[in-house]
Amino acid sequence: MSSAIDGSERRVRPRVLRIYTWVWRLLAPMAVLRLLWRSRREPLYRAHLAERFGWYGQRQAEPARSRPTVWLHAVSLGETRAAEPLVEALRMAHPRMRLLLTHMTATGREAGRALLRDGDMQLWLPYDIPGPLRRFLRRMRPDVGVLMETEVWPNLAQACAGEGVPLLLANARLSARSSTRWTRWPSLAQSAYGALTAAAAQTQDDAARLRELGLREVSVLGNIKFDRGSNGALHALGEEWRREAGRPVLLLASTREHQGVAEEALLLDAMPENVLPRALLVVVPRHPQRMEEVGRLLQARGLRVTKRSEAPADAQTQVWLGDSLGEMPAYYAMALAAFVGGSLLPLGGQNLIEASAEGCPVVMGPHVFNFAQAVEQGVAAGAMVQAADAREVWTRLLAWLDDPQSRRGAAQAALRFSAEHRGAAKAQAAWIGRYLPPGMPPS
Repeated sequence: MSSAIDGSERRVRPRVLRIYTWVWRLLAPMAVLRLLWRSRREPLYRAHLAERFGWYGQRQAEPARSRPTVWLHAVSLGETRAAEPLVEALRMAHPRMRLLLTHMTATGREAGRALLRDGDMQLWLPYDIPGPLRRFLRRMRPDVGVLMETEVWPNLAQACAGEGVPLLLANARLSARSSTRWTRWPSLAQSAYGALTAAAAQTQDDAARLRELGLREVSVLGNIKFDRGSNGALHALGEEWRREAGRPVLLLASTREHQGVAEEALLLDAMPENVLPRALLVVVPRHPQRMEEVGRLLQARGLRVTKRSEAPADAQTQVWLGDSLGEMPAYYAMALAAFVGGSLLPLGGQNLIEASAEGCPVVMGPHVFNFAQAVEQGVAAGAMVQAADAREVWTRLLAWLDDPQSRRGAAQAALRFSAEHRGAAKAQAAWIGRYLPPGMPPS
């Protein structure tokens, strides 16, 4: 890839950044209205709205300076789950660490509660406006900031640079598509990526794209999602569900919609007639706010649907709708095989690694640019296959249903694939530790 940001573009253009900032200021009231709208189904969006603008009540005490404060931003549910092994590794390396955990979505904040210990804090990250960000940094005074994967914003990076807070991008990934979008605005890219202190990239390709956008210090330390091993309790729960189902289970996991087209509809339209007489279909949409929509879609097809929150799947159930949070490992443990969504539509795919940790073979569609290397490695390992369209998804799933020996081989390959790529969390925790200030020993 040729450099998209040459020397003449490496100087931040204040005018472009000012325009960007004013657009954010104008849109902020609309963003609050959207939060209130979403809070009809997810009430947590109404909580602590002032934090979105960097205002904090007395309940938020300033951190004690005797302990290192690591601020970790996990924007949504996926990033929060991915952060779990990193937080564990950081606590092992720095037992006195104080965690400041920030999010932007309700599902991320709800899941993040499980990562907190006494003395830790959890907040909404302010919108990307200089004033609120400065208030956040000056009130919370983190020793180091850690962004998960892709969540890079120009004013956030500039505010941290101005306040002297090292800002790191952990488990960093940047698809070719996202890189192209950033290069359309080279001065904004430089103001965002050029102001970061360092990044730990998942792959060499990710590292090259990050450097193209102006990030000077980039290490390749692997993907910490592999470090989320099987959860014993959730795996046992999934096995219990499978016994209750009394028949093979095919899972449609993390399904999404794009521009009015739902992956669930594409898959139902292509589903052979002999699937439901032979197997229980379990559908777990990626976003909780789509549960009712997907339920109506399934019922409109004349299917007998039961929700996870209402009852177990019995002999009369054709489709079990997974409307719970934090139980995805159990759904994978339940399944004979799974389709992982976000991949039939041009969304880049969802996390396939979680399925491998439970020994669940995976089918993905053609659009996997967010997990390109993991998919390539998974296919090579025999842990997963790709399908060109919804019809081929069913062909692949039914091939495993019809051939138990092949399915068992794919399941063992999935477990090996998951185990062989672990270790990134420990490496990235050590890397983050290098940016903590001197005089704060790990123990």
